[in-house]
Amino acid sequence: MKQKNVLRAGATFALAGALALAGCAGAPEAAEEPVASVLDPSDPVQVELWTYYNGTQQQAFEDLVKDFNATQGKDLGIVVTSSSQGGVNDLASAVTDSAQGLVGSASMPDAFLSYSDTASVIDELGMVADLSGYFTDEEKAGFVDSFLAEGDLNGNGGLKVFPVGKSTETLQINMTDFQTFADATGTSLDELGTIEGVTKVAQRYYEWTDAQTPDVVGDGRPFFGRDAMANYLITGSKQLGHEILNIEGGTCTLNFDRATMKKLWDNYYVPMVQGWFSAEGKFRSDAVKTGDLICYVGSSSSVVYFPQTVTVDDETSYPIELGALPDPSFEGGQPCAPQQGAGFVVTKSDEKKETACAEFLKWFTAKEQNTDFSVSAGYVPVTKDALTLENLEAAAKSIEGASENYLVNLPATLDTIEAGVYANPPFKGGVEARAVLERSLSDKAMADRTAVAEAVAAGTSPEEAVAPYLEDAVFDAWLADLTTQLKGAIA
Repeated sequence: MKQKNVLRAGATFALAGALALAGCAGAPEAAEEPVASVLDPSDPVQVELWTYYNGTQQQAFEDLVKDFNATQGKDLGIVVTSSSQGGVNDLASAVTDSAQGLVGSASMPDAFLSYSDTASVIDELGMVADLSGYFTDEEKAGFVDSFLAEGDLNGNGGLKVFPVGKSTETLQINMTDFQTFADATGTSLDELGTIEGVTKVAQRYYEWTDAQTPDVVGDGRPFFGRDAMANYLITGSKQLGHEILNIEGGTCTLNFDRATMKKLWDNYYVPMVQGWFSAEGKFRSDAVKTGDLICYVGSSSSVVYFPQTVTVDDETSYPIELGALPDPSFEGGQPCAPQQGAGFVVTKSDEKKETACAEFLKWFTAKEQNTDFSVSAGYVPVTKDALTLENLEAAAKSIEGASENYLVNLPATLDTIEAGVYANPPFKGGVEARAVLERSLSDKAMADRTAVAEAVAAGTSPEEAVAPYLEDAVFDAWLADLTTQLKGAIA
């Protein structure tokens, strides 16, 4: 099957209505015109930015910084420098250490990439600038509403996390090996439109691969994996109408509905312990690269790293084609996928530095610059006029070195965003709570799958080996433990 046959074509795309959010009272007064009067080209101001970009993303960002310094920055009197602090967690730690003035930490940057949870911690220290007054109402109206609303940390219409590039999750598929399986079993891509469908297909794939070696018991191969378990639990519960985290005014209370949690369990833990799903490798694309997975749900921005070949061993490798579908939702549930992508937080300082940061962000999120960056880095732009299939396809075809995978994945990304995306508001203990959600279900599923595999290797039948782990008591014990851990995180 060719790539073009696995793309959803529904993304002609007008997000303004689909992602609109109601405004809140109490916003700082917007600027009537761009605030640049405090800048002086004869006395340039230097601003330092920290990012977590690496590889292709870092290069794309640095190229645009150079362009800004040579053009708009030169005209206004702004010199931007940037540095990567490693990964997302490395940057969050570095910024938090700097904000707290810990021994050995660097001075605070003038702006830094951050998700809302970390930004909220820095904001509580009184160190985050509100950018609302630096942008006119017309400028704000040009952004996708939900992207801008995510930066309103205090619910008063402020703007403390400024969006620069967004992503969501998509289902990314090794179509070459999927097609072989589909031809043999009659499986269709339509079955992968729901989470339950993915589970059923994964069981079918395991049984199909197991049957290929009738003399070996229980050697079927996994079909599916997930990169981010916290996303699954947060958005999955929201799809089912009983979201785990009930957040109001920066405070979180837990909302555990047993039927909802059981459905989440049945469509991750149960297939994991039976070998239908897998979580091997740091990222699931690692397992696709070795032929140990057919597909996974991962960040739409990570598609640039989807492998072009499967390498089974030193002597066996073959090319594969990427296919992409929108993020699957639960049957009968309200579609909801994670809204991802950090924004820039400007450190509270003086009017000149804050203005310089705001002017860079305006330039960086203008249609041409933001489209070029987004395509090169695997993101989607943050303004309404740039976030169209037509604009992004044209850019991806014209930018030298743009990933072909980006184009393949783009319709699925836009369809997922249009169907509904969500980013939970920040709350006290949010970083710790997310860490609990990330490891709790995944760690238990992996440990119990290992125990089942060891029992089968020792001579126990697969059915007998897995049976104890499918009892309701195992689920109830996990749910009780999860509840305790989360209460501790948000206490």
